[in-house]
Amino acid sequence: MSAEAGTSEQRAASGEHENAVVVDRSSHSISRRRIPENVLKVLYRLHRSGYRAYLCGGSVRDLLLNRPPKDFDVATDAHPMEIRRLFRNSRIIGRRFRLAHIIFQDMIVEVSTFRREPERGTDENAELLITDDNTFGTPLQDARRRDFTINALFYNIADFSVIDYIGGLKDIDEKKVRVIGDPDIRFREDPVRMMRAVEFASRLQFDIEHDTYEAILRHKHEILKASPPRVAEEILELLRRGWSRGAFRMMVEIGLLEPLLPEIYRAIAADRAPYFWKMLEVLDRTVQAGRKIPDAVLFAVLLLPWVVEELEAEERRRSG
Repeated sequence: MSAEAGTSEQRAASGEHENAVVVDRSSHSISRRRIPENVLKVLYRLHRSGYRAYLCGGSVRDLLLNRPPKDFDVATDAHPMEIRRLFRNSRIIGRRFRLAHIIFQDMIVEVSTFRREPERGTDENAELLITDDNTFGTPLQDARRRDFTINALFYNIADFSVIDYIGGLKDIDEKKVRVIGDPDIRFREDPVRMMRAVEFASRLQFDIEHDTYEAILRHKHEILKASPPRVAEEILELLRRGWSRGAFRMMVEIGLLEPLLPEIYRAIAADRAPYFWKMLEVLDRTVQAGRKIPDAVLFAVLLLPWVVEELEAEERRRSG
């Protein structure tokens, strides 16, 4: 589907979709048959109760790309406690980002309230790292606060249209990973976004857009400010989904691996450990064939070049 699909009436000029590209049902490829029944139940109940109810984020992107979504998340203008009252099978979770989990027998549907960026000081040297994200907003504000344009699309259950406030459809057409807003600010706000840019580029076989790429080069050392558990989870994501070889090639090329895992970087830089890339290739084929690899094995693959280098250094010391 082209980002320019349809005619001028698809571009909303006023009302709730002002400044958005709205692609109607006849002009996009998303079918409700590909959305799980429990997700549809949540969307329809919110809609019938008078709330906006959108499928959001990566699921919309993947459905447009004809890929199986990993998750199906819902965004709404209902506040968390309003969602809680609508769904007896729900619970409110989170501190920095309060949202609702609707619990079904075979899945959990995550429902978030539209949010906007928190207010910040005017001092250009102020700390930008986000520590709170609970300010409710409009769909437009919610789209603007997301990480990448391709992850900020909405599917509206009211009329089955796709809503694009920030150019995600165009970037899907052009196969670009583009950060929303000023990349220098966005990567300082949340350094893990740099790793996620690599993840999406590797997973989707997209390019990282030029300004986004250059900002990662400038701010790669900011990754050391990120929460270690989040970084560890992102590393596992790069290893466990079947695109690890390309992802780690890009991590080396873009400079993120060096500050993050300097021992691993030194062991594999300049193709000093060709067997490592071969192992990642085998790992990717195994995952793509449907086998689940334990996280301990994934970390072992990642650490092996450093272990081998240390063993070789010890051998040289002994023989010297």
